[in-house]
Amino acid sequence: MPEDAKADSLHEKGALYRSSAVPTPELIDELYREEVRDARRMPPERKLLAGEELFYYACSITLAGIQNQFPDADEPERRRILEERLRLGERLEGRT
Repeated sequence: MPEDAKADSLHEKGALYRSSAVPTPELIDELYREEVRDARRMPPERKLLAGEELFYYACSITLAGIQNQFPDADEPERRRILEERLRLGERLEGRT
């Protein structure tokens, strides 16, 4: 250690790190309003594509959950479980 270094300089605390990772309710509301405004300006064909994208995204998340729940299941088995859950969702919503 250099002669001029303070012995307790390692114990000094730096500036606290403040994260904005936790959004405020106001920020959440503003982001939601922005999403709604964007969706209202979106042409109908883009809305249709966005719905499809959301569906496939939700399926990929569900498949990951199925893989976690059934680690020994192969891909066809995981897809069968996904289809079963989709049919169950339709029945619960009264669409079938």
